[in-house]
Amino acid sequence: MHAMASFQPLFAGSFGGWEVVLLLAVLLVLLGTKSLVGLLNASRRDHGFVEDDDEFSQRKGTMSERDEFSLWLAQGFDIGRIPFAPGTFGSLVGVLWFALLLVPGSLWLYVIGTLLGLAASVKFCGDAERILGESDPGSVVLDEIAVLPICFLPWVLSELWRSNSMPPVEVFFSAHGLWKTAAIYVLFRIFDIWKPWPVRQSQSLPGGWGVTADDVLAAIYVAALTLLFVR
Repeated sequence: MHAMASFQPLFAGSFGGWEVVLLLAVLLVLLGTKSLVGLLNASRRDHGFVEDDDEFSQRKGTMSERDEFSLWLAQGFDIGRIPFAPGTFGSLVGVLWFALLLVPGSLWLYVIGTLLGLAASVKFCGDAERILGESDPGSVVLDEIAVLPICFLPWVLSELWRSNSMPPVEVFFSAHGLWKTAAIYVLFRIFDIWKPWPVRQSQSLPGGWGVTADDVLAAIYVAALTLLFVR
């Protein structure tokens, strides 16, 4: 009983209402995406749309377990296999990734987590290109997920400067902050699709570097624009 009691303050300080909601959301993404992809693909098949799911299943049957895992990560835990607007859904998962990086309450962990996410994007998106035999496949969305924390970095630093502590999740998802979060998400989608110089040009980099670099540059554009409304 004493040992359990000693852990309760630590747990209470690390996880509040928003953190629990975020963890549940992540679990739903991980567990529910495959079912959602199946339902949407079945709907497309019923309505006569061209369906490449059988071809994907055949290809998957020839993959090694390592390649299957790499592709699963690169496709954003199967989010990228949603048959419409995969980048939009992937970016939503990126917002979740940003929020989870806030949970420890440490700027260093936020930065390290962001860098690790970018490194994973370069690695696994490059693997996905090799596995699928395509350049920057549309189903690969790990790059969109990994770069979202860059978009929010000026806002995070502004809150850190103002309060001298890492901002909690509530700052970004409360009634006051939610419109800014939504604006940043929409701006990222605009720049990711528009690809102004040098975003589009960076796609010529080899392998996962090209897949990831254009999203990093789009996120930097967004981060610069956020300075107009988060100060």
